[in-house]
Amino acid sequence: MNNTHDSNEWIKVRGARENNLKNIDIDIPKNKLVVMTGLSGSGKSSLAFDTLYQEGQRRYMESLNAYARQFLGNFEKPDVDSIEGLSPSISIDQRTTSNNPRSTVGTITEIYDYLRLIYARVGTPYCPGTDIPLSKQTIEEMTQRVLEIDENSKVVVLAPIIERKKGTHKKLLDQLIKDGFNRVMVDNEIYLIEDLGELDKNKNHDISIVIDRLVIKDSIRSRLYDALELAASKASGRAVVYINNKEFISFSQTYSCPGTDFTIPTLEPRLFSFNTPVGACPYCNGLGIKLEVTKDLVVNPEKSLLDGGIIPYKNNDDDNLASQELETVCKHYDIDMNVPIKDLDPKKLDIILYGTDDKLHFKNISSSGRVHEKHTNYEGIIPNLNRRYIETNSEWIRTWIENFMTESVCPSCHGARLNEGALSVKIDKKNIYETTNLAIDEMLEFISNLELTPSQAQISKLAIQEIIHRLTFLKDVGLGYLTLSRGGGSLSGGEAQRIRLATQIGSKLSGVLYVLDEPSIGLHQKDNDKLIQTLKKMRDLGNTLVVVEHDHDTMLASDYLIDIGPGAGELGGQVVAYGTPQEVMANENSLTGKYLSGKIQVPVPKERRKGTGKSILIKGASENNLKNLDVSIPLGILTAVTGVSGSGKSTLVNEILLKGLAQKYYKNKEKPGKHQSIEDYGLIDKIVEISQSPIGRTPRSNPATYTGVFDDIRDLYSQTNEAKMRGYQKGRFSFNVRGGRCEACGGDGVTKISMHFLPDVYVPCEVCEGKRYNHETLQIKYRGKDISDVLDMTIDEAVIFFENHSKIKHKLQTMKDVGLGYVRLGQAATTLSGGEAQRVKLASELYKKITPGAIYILDEPTTGLHVDDVNRLVKVLHKIVDEGASMVVIEHNLDVIKNADYIIDLGKGGGVYGGNIIATGTPEEVSQVKESYTGQYLKTVL
Repeated sequence: MNNTHDSNEWIKVRGARENNLKNIDIDIPKNKLVVMTGLSGSGKSSLAFDTLYQEGQRRYMESLNAYARQFLGNFEKPDVDSIEGLSPSISIDQRTTSNNPRSTVGTITEIYDYLRLIYARVGTPYCPGTDIPLSKQTIEEMTQRVLEIDENSKVVVLAPIIERKKGTHKKLLDQLIKDGFNRVMVDNEIYLIEDLGELDKNKNHDISIVIDRLVIKDSIRSRLYDALELAASKASGRAVVYINNKEFISFSQTYSCPGTDFTIPTLEPRLFSFNTPVGACPYCNGLGIKLEVTKDLVVNPEKSLLDGGIIPYKNNDDDNLASQELETVCKHYDIDMNVPIKDLDPKKLDIILYGTDDKLHFKNISSSGRVHEKHTNYEGIIPNLNRRYIETNSEWIRTWIENFMTESVCPSCHGARLNEGALSVKIDKKNIYETTNLAIDEMLEFISNLELTPSQAQISKLAIQEIIHRLTFLKDVGLGYLTLSRGGGSLSGGEAQRIRLATQIGSKLSGVLYVLDEPSIGLHQKDNDKLIQTLKKMRDLGNTLVVVEHDHDTMLASDYLIDIGPGAGELGGQVVAYGTPQEVMANENSLTGKYLSGKIQVPVPKERRKGTGKSILIKGASENNLKNLDVSIPLGILTAVTGVSGSGKSTLVNEILLKGLAQKYYKNKEKPGKHQSIEDYGLIDKIVEISQSPIGRTPRSNPATYTGVFDDIRDLYSQTNEAKMRGYQKGRFSFNVRGGRCEACGGDGVTKISMHFLPDVYVPCEVCEGKRYNHETLQIKYRGKDISDVLDMTIDEAVIFFENHSKIKHKLQTMKDVGLGYVRLGQAATTLSGGEAQRVKLASELYKKITPGAIYILDEPTTGLHVDDVNRLVKVLHKIVDEGASMVVIEHNLDVIKNADYIIDLGKGGGVYGGNIIATGTPEEVSQVKESYTGQYLKTVL
């Protein structure tokens, strides 16, 4: 490695040994787009994140005082001799955004804050359900307006106190005389109060106090001002002026609808926040959804009330108070408890479920024999469960009641999250919710072309500029299809990462080291081009970008490419090649270079499978942006669902197909997306979902425990002669339960030492020396190895070690086949990448029996995979389908798409521009469809 590089222009890393890195020396050019690549598990992330980013962060934190540092968490020094020329670092990884139900794309990007400001400053309130704008005036403005009336006009200042109300209103009129008023206007006629006869109590009346009678002249300003002020104080901010016995002008100090009690508080930004009591919908508290107990989940219509037809009470015995109450209600209303619920009179069933206002006499005997008597109405099962869910402090009860609940759109705000007042304020005919419901592409156009008065334009100029800036960045990173109202928890890792990327571009920092983790994940090739332009824009601001990436186009677009390898795990951790993409392609040692130059390729199958000739038919798919589609998914083949980001792939496959089949076969509680029907004609008997979620959130979960192979290994150890002699059962070899594990560390193998304002330190347990088990358990050996030694083996080593045990070997071989040979059996789940976790799941499905009735549903299985790993993965996918199963894969990776037997391509764009089927057929057929973006890119690889 060149030592002559100047550290003003290069970052010089010496002796990097973090994780599997083999004492690496590398120079990385500054202010360039640098891509680090290599096989999954080769050490790219260890160099980029655990060394460069970690050290950049740590040095910045070191510059703060000890008091500030104690609030900033752990920043350990990475295992590296030295790093010169390092800038402050910012990491943009695939961490999905907050699952907080109050988090939306608008709040994450802070665009919603600017939008609230604009609506508060230049929005116009309207009467709900009408196009009548509301306005408010100060007393000064009212006075000015009245003085503009023609000189010598006669005016009467009125305070409207009764509007369209029946009654004689005698008490009110008597009070007015006591207060010193002597005239009123009743139903548009002015009377002296003492001359007014009794009003008809059955008619609606309007009553206004006559405050003053004036003739318009300049000299009356003070008297007019006082009259209007008094009128407003008597009539809740309202005043009416009656001109020349002909016309009325209404004034109001608040935004309120004439003739109704609808008023809007002062227009301020918090009125438009669904996270404040001022703005939130009172029914759902600003969530837009309501979690409520549902009749379908409470009742089993096939059973009787006595036989457990009310599911929450099915295990209740006779001395349960709820069951006794139910019996009393059934006796009172003559409801037969022995007939199936479906045969009950619906009105009687409603009494049981929703309660009654009639007072009943309940006599309950508790388990201790005490008699409780009460005379009250019956609450009903559903209101009772809803109330207990809100009131209980017990997490157990809340979780139990959730079994009978479903999420539905709030019936009051219809998902808008805001109250009526906030939603009645509009700009250019749209309220704030309607604006955030536009796709970012559409919203950009709407905000750029707002029709505002000169003063409104001046007030909102800066906020609008900021919104346009931020929307443009989101569009540039390929997120033009998202809406600002979209929940943060529903974003994919790739989308969340690109939102953070857009936020960083918006900050316009320079001189920063950005470390990015596969920003192309979840992006179609078409959107990928936009992303590459964005990365170059960040570089041109004077920043260094280190991007961990496998994407072909991003590697070719980089200024400098570093290939880590040559293998994965123990076989990786070295710099194989570095330089421009052309230099890496010319390097014989670089596997990445060979794939980049086309010397090695993922092969295209010689022929496409024809399948069984039968299909699953989805009819009327219309969730999110899907345009009422009828989709046929052929069985017995590998189907790829493709299309640009936001075209509707996940909605069709995960929300409708997967949830629809899971509900049908596994009685899954989650509601599928909107569709008419899914016809599988009884051809499916097993649904296997392999998603991108982690295999565990604690260090105790690992590939051995997740795949179940550790059960078989523990069985084997309990069958050894020594274990039998000592009477050790299988549980003795678990590190999760008392008995065989080391109690000093609870089976973790490490102990955590808190260092207050310094990072927590994890040290190997002194008692078991990191082996997790106690001394007695470690006495049991199989072929000279104890159970701790087995957990420390790589999967490659374990395959050889257990070659005589076909069941164990088969499971291990499967993990090796999906490219996990370098991973240790006991490696903590928290240290596995997303791609590794998904392949562990794939492996754990592979060694189960594959049947022709099984359908496998995979969501971007190439996440985090090097092209050589993709090559191996494709072989595994083919193997599953060759055994007769059907497979549906959501995918952007062209190597997987070209290996599919059938493609369903959605589009043409994302969001509102998506949701249509653009092309179907074999890859060759789709590549001929001019409208298909996928087809255009497929042409280049077929």
